[in-house]
Amino acid sequence: METRQIYADHAATTAVSDEVLAAMLPYFQTNYGNPSSIYALGRENERAVMDARARVAACLGAQPSEIFFTAGGSESDNWAIKGAADALAAKGKRHIITTVFEHHAVLHTCEFLEKHGFEVTYLPVSPEGLVTAQQVADAIREDTALVTVMYANNEIGTIQPIAEIGQICRERGVWFHTDAVQAVGNVPIDVKAQNIDMLSLSGHKFHAPKGVGALYIRKGVRIPNLIHGGGQEAGRRAGTENVPGIIGLARALEIATQDIEGKIAYLTPLRDQLIDGILKIDQTRLNGSREARLCGNVNISIVGVEGESLLLLLDGFGIRASSGSACTSGSLDPSHVLLSLGLIHEVAHGSLRLSFDRDLTQEDVDYILDTIPKVVDRLRGMSPMWETICKEGKRLV
Repeated sequence: METRQIYADHAATTAVSDEVLAAMLPYFQTNYGNPSSIYALGRENERAVMDARARVAACLGAQPSEIFFTAGGSESDNWAIKGAADALAAKGKRHIITTVFEHHAVLHTCEFLEKHGFEVTYLPVSPEGLVTAQQVADAIREDTALVTVMYANNEIGTIQPIAEIGQICRERGVWFHTDAVQAVGNVPIDVKAQNIDMLSLSGHKFHAPKGVGALYIRKGVRIPNLIHGGGQEAGRRAGTENVPGIIGLARALEIATQDIEGKIAYLTPLRDQLIDGILKIDQTRLNGSREARLCGNVNISIVGVEGESLLLLLDGFGIRASSGSACTSGSLDPSHVLLSLGLIHEVAHGSLRLSFDRDLTQEDVDYILDTIPKVVDRLRGMSPMWETICKEGKRLV
């Protein structure tokens, strides 16, 4: 079989699409004015940024004044969480609720706040990678300032009951933030209907450029300014706007949200075919819920292989995949997400994440399912651990 080139790591990043690039290009050389300048070239770009803000808001069910452009998801998460903590600490609210398997942009921010006198409750997740609204309700206290629960997990793709959690928080008068970096463009989002107070997103996950994102902050939620200086972003985040990036973000978000149901209908059968095919390999397990799962996410542990070795061999066959979060690649520690599901280290080390978009074809699925068993057989043939497992008849999954 000929070597195909398959990019199956969309959860890590995506290519800027032709349409998005075309929308951005004029703002590099022709419409290059500073939006804060009073002459025509600047005012034109000010209008372009305002228009982009309105378009982003429309995609999320928000108002334009509630959208603030940032450098990406990590910045948005930091601003939301630290900002809420700072704003509410003066009212005696120094308790934060999150989950054990958040992105490190959330976990490390919470750890930072713990060092500054805040108390953080880390909710456990089920073996299928889910939390419940009842868990959140049970954890809320009189001094709870913020609940922050990711919309969809970046490694295993599980989708949390965001609307239900948002309703609980609204009823209890607690601010609710969600890291929706993986969810935007993959599930329908309406921040008002879902009672979301703050939402983080990052453009490079849906074919906008890297280095641009946004934070939705509901009107009435007042958190401190992120960067002090000029009056950009309503004075909340100073610094000359990344106009090309903002234009690209808005166009990419429009494209990503215009037919989400069609995307789900197309990708889900291909995703399930990949899951079923890989699970035919002995001693494998699906990580995360099969039903409450992003349509473009497959995460499977394969006993007897190391994730890094698996990725390198797959790359030789033209398949670009991941063994977890791109933000922690190079780490020798097993994924905290997989450990939170109750996996032992030997199983967590052998995970494979395939994440994809509409460009996945049936031919790609066939090629992946033909290649992975060959690569696994090769790696297991060199693995002393697998040899021991076979001799002793162990089953680790």
